[in-house]
Amino acid sequence: MIPKLAIVAFLIAIVVALFFGMSYLIRDPSSERRTLNALTWRVGLQVGLIAFLALAYFLGWIQPHGLTR
Repeated sequence: MIPKLAIVAFLIAIVVALFFGMSYLIRDPSSERRTLNALTWRVGLQVGLIAFLALAYFLGWIQPHGLTR
């Protein structure tokens, strides 16, 4: 259950960083670097999520399942 909560937390953090980047892009002057920082955080969180998924798979915390007919 904990790995699933971590995955959901990663996804929520990625969406929040994306919305922060969008709001900074719309509201801030071009001399600020907050948009770049927010999008850098988003990319870092995505890389972290992929690494966590790979680690959780190899440690057996999560199991893939196929579609059943």
